[in-house]
Amino acid sequence: MLNYPTYIVIPLAILKVLGVMMILWRKSNWLTEWAYAGMFFDVILATAAHQQAGHDMGLSVTAIPIILISYFLGKLVRAKD
Repeated sequence: MLNYPTYIVIPLAILKVLGVMMILWRKSNWLTEWAYAGMFFDVILATAAHQQAGHDMGLSVTAIPIILISYFLGKLVRAKD
C-alpha cells in the first residue's frame, strides 16, 4: 500500500471516472485533450510512486503506451470527422 490519504484518493478516483467519460464522449476536443493529459500524468506519477515504494511497476508501465496509442489513434479518428 502507498498509504495515500482519503482526501486525495477519492477525488482522484472521481476525476479518473470523469476523464474516461470525457474521452468516450468526445464532444469537446479541448476537454478530451485535458482528459488524456490528466490520465497520462496520473499514470506517470503512479509509476513513480510504485517505484519509490519498491512495488511492481508492470501494470502502470504498461498503461503508458496504452494511453499514448489511444490518444494518437483517437486523434486520427477526430481528424477524419
